Amino acid sequence: MRDARPGGRIVIAGGTGFLGTNLARHLSDLGCDVVVLGRHRPRRAVAGRFVFWDARTLGDWVTELDGAAALVNLAGRSVDCVKTPDHCDEILRSRVESTLVLGQAVRKVSHPPPVWVQMSTAHIYGDPPEAVCDESSPFGYGLAPYVGRAWEEACEQAVLPQMRCVVLRTSFVLGVTGGALPRLAFLARCGLGGKVGHGRQGISWIHEQDMNRLFARAIADERMTGAYLATAPNPVSNAEFMGALRRALRVPIGLPSPGWLIRFGAPLMRTDPELALYGRYCVSRRLQNEGFAFLFPDIESALMNLYGAARAR
Repeated sequence: MRDARPGGRIVIAGGTGFLGTNLARHLSDLGCDVVVLGRHRPRRAVAGRFVFWDARTLGDWVTELDGAAALVNLAGRSVDCVKTPDHCDEILRSRVESTLVLGQAVRKVSHPPPVWVQMSTAHIYGDPPEAVCDESSPFGYGLAPYVGRAWEEACEQAVLPQMRCVVLRTSFVLGVTGGALPRLAFLARCGLGGKVGHGRQGISWIHEQDMNRLFARAIADERMTGAYLATAPNPVSNAEFMGALRRALRVPIGLPSPGWLIRFGAPLMRTDPELALYGRYCVSRRLQNEGFAFLFPDIESALMNLYGAARAR
């Protein structure tokens, strides 16, 4: 099946981070008129036009939605942080409040976008140690599943009845310009690229190119509606992932990191140790049934594309 090619003006709310800047570039390359809504002007130039919003109140940015072809909502504080009470509150509010104000905005314009693509998280299924989750699996327990449910409920409340809504429960997006992968690659190059903890925790992942293609398909394909897991079809254990990363980087040795060391060192790196020590195995039955063809279905090809090809040049 050929890749979907959306057109027209596409508004990306919260589009100044790793995912948003990649998506803006991808959509611009397809000929779309991209508008990026952000609370802070990005350090690097973004494809399309940047428009300020505070993600909480209505403002001049609302006019960008009038006549737009699609709205993509990525807004939300990063979860890669120490989970203090203040940070937990901000993680929740930044997602729910931004989604609700977008709902107010689409009710203010004469011609709202016909499709709303909503970011969510595969972490909504929790951290089952062995079970493989798909879209029909029960949600998990804890902060991340609670935030994920609240985020999706806010979207359900915000979207207009006539709008097509696609929710992408996104897994670990692999790219060399942002996200967690560059940090893992740095540790691997330092000889610390062995398994983390017991190494059996699941890593569900997706290459940035496939993530962009999935966003584009969600915008353009009128058959897509409801919730999808945005993840490659072959999740791996942490030990398998780190092994593939070492091979892509051509690093022969990787010392393991025991759980106690991760818990001790994570606050020093201003991150949450549970992001490394826990995980989940997810597959998308819906994408499989609907024939979405991944460019990078396995972790070896994905990491070799990101790192091995660069070393070969």
